[in-house]
Amino acid sequence: MEDREIVDLLFARSERGLDELERKYGRRLHALAMNILADSRDADECLNDVRLAVWNAIPPERPERLTPWLSRVTRNTALSLRRGSRAQKRFGGYDAALDELAESLAAPGSVSDELEAKELAGLIERFLDSLSAENRVIFLRRYWYGDEIGEIARRTKLTAKLVTLRLTRLRKRLRRYLEESEVWI
Repeated sequence: MEDREIVDLLFARSERGLDELERKYGRRLHALAMNILADSRDADECLNDVRLAVWNAIPPERPERLTPWLSRVTRNTALSLRRGSRAQKRFGGYDAALDELAESLAAPGSVSDELEAKELAGLIERFLDSLSAENRVIFLRRYWYGDEIGEIARRTKLTAKLVTLRLTRLRKRLRRYLEESEVWI
């Protein structure tokens, strides 16, 4: 079923829309939640919360591109769950990815004096637009979806060592890009 048809079902308040979302996107969203939460039961809970969030958001919202919208809802929900009841526990690969990226971004609070969060997001979008398709996939798979290096290597048919090297270079490029845009790191 096409995304537009799924959104139409949800807009009509048909529970079939949720069933179609599960059929089409369930595995992908579960993998995203697992990357962040590192526990299958927590990921299942997250997806239940995502279903409720989708049901409450559509209508009035009518996302034009369902995949990134669902990914954002899932990621934000998983991050909220992660910060919640298990905040003191480390979550393996996703924490490692965030630690890597933290070196290229400013400390919390220091960017807000220079730019609003929306402006920073726009800068990062422009940075991503400047990357080759392959480098954009590598960057997003690691820092948005929280994929492990080995998984990214498998997806891109590169060695893990090359993926690691590219990520290092991409973080340095991001840092330079933000500095040139006068976001002080």
